[in-house]
Amino acid sequence: MPQHVHGVVARAKGEPVRVETVVVPDPGPGEAVVRVQACGVCHTDLHYREGGINDDFPFLLGHEAAGVVEQVGPDVTDVAPGDFVILNWRAVCGRCRSCRRGRPQYCFDTHNARQRMTLIDGTELSPALGIGAFAEKTLVAAGQCTKVDPDASPAAAGLLGCGVMAGIGAAINTGGVGRGDIVAVIGCGGVGDAAVVGARLAGAAKVIAVDIDDRKLATARSLGATHTVNSRTTDPVEAVRDLTGGFGADVVIEAVGRPETYRQAFYARDLAGTVVLVGVPTPEMRLELPLLDVFGRGGALKSSWYGDCLPSRDFPMLIDLHLQGRLDLDAFVSETIALDEVEDAFARMHKGDVLRSVVIL
Repeated sequence: MPQHVHGVVARAKGEPVRVETVVVPDPGPGEAVVRVQACGVCHTDLHYREGGINDDFPFLLGHEAAGVVEQVGPDVTDVAPGDFVILNWRAVCGRCRSCRRGRPQYCFDTHNARQRMTLIDGTELSPALGIGAFAEKTLVAAGQCTKVDPDASPAAAGLLGCGVMAGIGAAINTGGVGRGDIVAVIGCGGVGDAAVVGARLAGAAKVIAVDIDDRKLATARSLGATHTVNSRTTDPVEAVRDLTGGFGADVVIEAVGRPETYRQAFYARDLAGTVVLVGVPTPEMRLELPLLDVFGRGGALKSSWYGDCLPSRDFPMLIDLHLQGRLDLDAFVSETIALDEVEDAFARMHKGDVLRSVVIL
């Protein structure tokens, strides 16, 4: 029987979000209903509200979440009612050419629940990133549920569902940071700080954090950055070179998503070094680089989508590291809030006042 729950809905571009009644259908084949316990306020949700993703309003926002499986539909075998899970927005198909090649983290046919949640009047909702977790319960594809150790707090675990995984994965999975490497991270929001943490987990000898906000640089240092550069007052390329004997970093992670910061990343890397773009650009942005420099500097220019993660592999491993005290996910939780405080949390996030606000349900 369909359930009525409260959820945060964005009805139109730029309008303040509001809590409304959401109808959650019973799970169909391959689907699951999850009772959401915590959901982080991610910048992507603000992009949805501002129409920056698409115009398929109204949106049920929220996607960086953890909770407990309440119901499963037919043919679901990987999770069961009562399982503590982190939700992911890339449920792999297992059948596409990438999955068949043994590279499911690059699955080309990820999927979501087939049914739609609705408003009380029957209006269909578009769940953010196929999840819609600013709600007491949500309907997802069962493959979007990754079972992890229930000893982890939902507020910390849910952050692996998007931003923290994107940053850690950009360093470890995409960037291939190794022991003794020198890493620079440009942009020290939630994703950039997670890249700092990922670089240290991978054994980087030196991690240089770059931002224009001294508050963010202080947070990056507390999370493991060995050096910081305020690029508002200092040329970051020259600063990175000065800190690396004039050579540049082995891996530079660009966590802003702008042409000017990408150029900084490109020229701040060592010869044969790697640039990883994990910041999300907007459609109108263009990048111009001398092709001779692209050729002559060698190395690799990579994009990192969701940290090139495989949730079934990476989420349980990172939760285990957290429970061992080797990965402080709690450090990313700036505040916990109620469902009706999401709009205010957007404002604090936009001002850079928080690393992550987390809705507790």
